[in-house]
Amino acid sequence: MLSVDEVAHGLPLNELKHPGQQHIYMYWNTFKVGVKNLLLHKLRSLLTVLGVILGVGSVISMVAITEGSKKEALERIRQLGATNVIIRSVKPIETGAGEESAATTATQTSRVLEYGLKHKDLDRLKGALPTIKKAVPIALVVQEAQHSHRRISNARILGTIDEFIKVKHLEVLRGRFITDVDNYSTSNVAVLAAGSAQRLFSFEDPIGEDVLLGTDVYRVIGVLKPQGSGNATPGGFGQQNYNEDIYIPLSCAQHRFGELQAIRSAGSRSYEMTQLNEITLSVNDASLVSQTASMARKLLLLSHPRNDDFEIQVPLELLQQAEKEKQIWNLVMGSIAGISLVVGGIGIMNIMLASVTERTREIGIRRALGAKRSDITYQFLVETILLSSIGGILGVILGIGVPFVVSHFSSIETAISIWAVGISFSISVGIGVVFGIYPARRAAMMDPIQALRHE
Repeated sequence: MLSVDEVAHGLPLNELKHPGQQHIYMYWNTFKVGVKNLLLHKLRSLLTVLGVILGVGSVISMVAITEGSKKEALERIRQLGATNVIIRSVKPIETGAGEESAATTATQTSRVLEYGLKHKDLDRLKGALPTIKKAVPIALVVQEAQHSHRRISNARILGTIDEFIKVKHLEVLRGRFITDVDNYSTSNVAVLAAGSAQRLFSFEDPIGEDVLLGTDVYRVIGVLKPQGSGNATPGGFGQQNYNEDIYIPLSCAQHRFGELQAIRSAGSRSYEMTQLNEITLSVNDASLVSQTASMARKLLLLSHPRNDDFEIQVPLELLQQAEKEKQIWNLVMGSIAGISLVVGGIGIMNIMLASVTERTREIGIRRALGAKRSDITYQFLVETILLSSIGGILGVILGIGVPFVVSHFSSIETAISIWAVGISFSISVGIGVVFGIYPARRAAMMDPIQALRHE
């Protein structure tokens, strides 16, 4: 015959002689009873933990998306160079800026707009700034590139020097990059980015082959490795894919294509003259980047007093700004996720209070047969922790799945963080403990006599 304690706990305690075994078996049985109670109302249990699922899932997916964006931003900053100062030519909004000459006839107007960086600006920067170790000029030419029957109608051709590849952190896949000798001898050689090599040569090896750039033939001497997924270009001109660029010696860009570009529009024809489209300064020390940018601006204002035909970009400052924006974004998304978790916890508390009311008579019977208040508290805490843990597990699955879907159907890069998974799951379990204490204590503090009278 079972003792009163055995009936109260539903355990064959007479078969377990050691007290430790009795306690373990009692807790295990209580756990199984909790699982059975939750399975009796599957839909209600699922709806109860929905807030926890969404909260945990949103935390993990948010961190994954922001970490992926951070990696992509860091990669773009790495391409631009954290110790670089980038100075670019900008076309003035007002056509009166710069040196302009015009000839007007009855049917056609021609004019020349000269603006942007000049070679004397490069010389002045190199001579006056002791904080820089390299100064790399870039001249942009937009021409048709062709090999056999394949062509790129508006190819971005960048004239530059040998130090470009080091300053921009590019890597050569095959062949070599432009050298000082190529610039000195104005050699018709070209280096193709990965995308332009694919478009012009498909699966052929371009090394040693000829490409037609404009009206001149250039021999391909190298191919660069693919550079990330980026939209920002090493040359920095617009939001073009930098894997489509073609590089030639700066001297070729100056002598073969010149500095004058014709722009035709209805009823008129205009010309733009820009000697250099970009100058990238490589600074010795990252702590001197902002100071170098400030000094460079002051020097350029000597020859560009209107300050409307050049701009200075500091990648390090862009990174710092991106970090601040990311912190704000994390705070907003973290608040939303926190609210979801709190709402989920309140839902768990609400359903457990309802469960306490439904099981009042059961609680009275267990108390009358000898169950302690701690047993009742443990019973209801087990159920709330089970609810929040199940919600946490489903939330982790959701949080891991969403970034994969986002990466698959868009170009957004994501990165799952193990720490985000661990922290969010731990918080979900903590939610179950915090919001389960009150219902559990309320059930444990019931008067057994009043509970037995409950209908």
